[in-house]
Amino acid sequence: MKSTPSIEASGNRQTGLLGRTARTCVRHRWIVVGIWLSLLVAVNAVSGAVGPDYRTDFSFPDSESKEVQETLEAAAPDRAGFTAQIVVQSEQGVDTPAIRSRFEELVAFVESQGDITVTSPYENPQQISDDGTIAFAQLDIRDSRTFPELQDVGTEIVEYGESLPSVDGLDVEYGGDLFAEFEMPESEIFGLIAAVIILIVAFGSVLAMGLPIGTALFGLGIASALVTLGSNIVAMPDFTTAMVAMIGIGVGIDYALFIVTRYRENLHAGASVSDSVVQAVETSGRAVLFAGVTVIISLMGLFLMGLSFVSGIAVAASIGVLMMIFGSLTLLPALLGLIGTRIERTTWAALGSVALLVLGVFVGVITGQNAVFFGGLLTAAGLFALSFAIKPLRRLVPHRAQRPRQEQLAYRWSRFIQHRPWPSALGAVAVLVVLAIPLTSIRLGFGDYGNFPEDTTVRRAYDLIADGFGPGSNGPLFLTVEGTAAADPNELDNFVNALEQTDNIAFTAATPITDQLALVTVYPDSAPQDAETSALVDDLRTDVIPASGVDAQVGGFTAAASDFSSFLGGRMPWLIGVVLLLSFVLLMAVFRSILVPLKAVVMNLLSIGAAYGVIVAIFQWGWASDLIGVAKPGPIDAWIPMFLFAIVFGLSMDYEVFLLSRIKEEYDRTKVNAVAVADGLAATARVITAAALIMFCVFSAFVLGDDRSLKLFGFGLAIAVLIDATIVRMLLVPATMELLDDRNWWIPRWLDRLLPDIDVEGHGEPELSAPPRPGEAERDEELTSV
Repeated sequence: MKSTPSIEASGNRQTGLLGRTARTCVRHRWIVVGIWLSLLVAVNAVSGAVGPDYRTDFSFPDSESKEVQETLEAAAPDRAGFTAQIVVQSEQGVDTPAIRSRFEELVAFVESQGDITVTSPYENPQQISDDGTIAFAQLDIRDSRTFPELQDVGTEIVEYGESLPSVDGLDVEYGGDLFAEFEMPESEIFGLIAAVIILIVAFGSVLAMGLPIGTALFGLGIASALVTLGSNIVAMPDFTTAMVAMIGIGVGIDYALFIVTRYRENLHAGASVSDSVVQAVETSGRAVLFAGVTVIISLMGLFLMGLSFVSGIAVAASIGVLMMIFGSLTLLPALLGLIGTRIERTTWAALGSVALLVLGVFVGVITGQNAVFFGGLLTAAGLFALSFAIKPLRRLVPHRAQRPRQEQLAYRWSRFIQHRPWPSALGAVAVLVVLAIPLTSIRLGFGDYGNFPEDTTVRRAYDLIADGFGPGSNGPLFLTVEGTAAADPNELDNFVNALEQTDNIAFTAATPITDQLALVTVYPDSAPQDAETSALVDDLRTDVIPASGVDAQVGGFTAAASDFSSFLGGRMPWLIGVVLLLSFVLLMAVFRSILVPLKAVVMNLLSIGAAYGVIVAIFQWGWASDLIGVAKPGPIDAWIPMFLFAIVFGLSMDYEVFLLSRIKEEYDRTKVNAVAVADGLAATARVITAAALIMFCVFSAFVLGDDRSLKLFGFGLAIAVLIDATIVRMLLVPATMELLDDRNWWIPRWLDRLLPDIDVEGHGEPELSAPPRPGEAERDEELTSV
């Protein structure tokens, strides 16, 4: 009869640095937990005392639109900042005394806010529609406040407007940057709820579920505080913490999950608690370390974009990943030492309490009622307390019988693919290529306020302006005119007339700024996000302005978006090339192979390309866009492809390292490639599937929001994870590993000598190996002949 594993190891064995660290953490588990708690409290206390200094510095790269911006900042600062509109609509006309009085009173309040220049429709008749039923006041806001401060001003203006006496038949709407409300969806909460459910269903243990989530939350708590402190040193946008939470929770749960799973395997093999922890960190912990390094390499590649806000996010996200690595390799071993073999035991009371808590949190978040959340918490605590008095509640939840590995679905699937490697590989590649086809027509840009929900005031203002003046009035182009044309009214008029003869221009307005500078506002026929507007910018720059002989430049938000997109498109090859090269070298050193890292890089590119293709088909072409609440087709936001690549490539490499390290470990043990592939896939399929499902749920939560950019970003991440965990991991990897056989692990001797010796798969201690299962030798022989 096998004895229950003890906490302490049976003896000291020679282990690596990670193993020695893990053993120390187990032996001094209370001290380690105390250090982490102290660090969490101390860093957050310092962070709270210092405070954040987030700076949403979306400074554009050197471009023509930036030169226009700088020219206006020097001569007319109010024309170089943000813009907004107050739109009025009335069937009886907007020039009646009652409407005019109310509108002018609101305009006077706006002007009193400071740094805001208002152009009233009663001063500029072009801001009144032809039928006289729609008018708008143009607000030019100097770029002297942060975005949250601007939103506060916008809220005050709306509240003041609503406090004025109402006028029958008058609708007032507020459009533009000043009045746009931006709210992040509760993706972290939904992700945690999904993680709880998925982990309990997959592993049948409350403690096995709680450890990965608890470790991730510890790491996130410290990482968020460090990022807040870092914002005082490095420029970071104000949504950085949300990005850190999204990435941190995902990788933190994944990393801890792989180690906990390996720990439980070792316990089942009869090892002591200490030896199980050490061996888990020596194997899966090594994979976590190098998987985390690949994620950080991918994130650090964002520095190549040359944009301060992108670099700030890269630094912050890397801090988050780094804390998750530290937590998985130090805090988690200590917690495993504290829990010991109790990780396998779950009572009905514990399971019921978790279910009630999850239900309370979910309903509370959906309804926005904190009382529901606290009700669920108190009910869960009450049920757990009752278990001390009611014995049946303390009964253990029975575990599902663990089937032999060769009878598991993942093992049988691997065998199926290994018997049909060519059809599987070609079929998977064909699917990825077909999904990636729309990528060839990707158009980078930025969406406009026509994508906001119809019940928001910015969307209603956008629609009113489009109805009364054409969609292009929501995003005019600004042309600075210098030299003799600015000083000579006749020459300026001739230039304006030439502009109005250009296709896709509805009307223009010229405004003298100084003796040597004039501003010409161009209103296109097409909407700001339309491809025709981007084409107009190019046409003005390459044909119309050079032909006129006037010293003019094209700027404004739409032109800046076009310049920004071109800049990022030019930098993307550098980002992709450098990240691929560094990842290839690291994986080559880790797995001592040429073909394994090459396949990993190519397959990850295929999966990312497929994800890009899907988002182009839905968000740019409009296929099935109604299913996820996308109002209308438009360009792919210019910043999304670079962040998608950095994050998705890093996460894909996570799963690649976890899977291949286990295959390599089995190959080193058996020296039979077919056996290694089948066993490696079977051993990791459940945990990789659970990890991918968690990430999918975290990212999919962004699709629930109203903001088009967040929908696009979240959907892109979710579909990329889904493609990677299914088509790539379950089809391409086993098929190509089978086709290449022992050539997977070939490397030239001269290159092997040059590369540093990195042992990612670790080496199992002899007594932790379970005895051969019945029929295993015959099964290995059968696989060898596949």
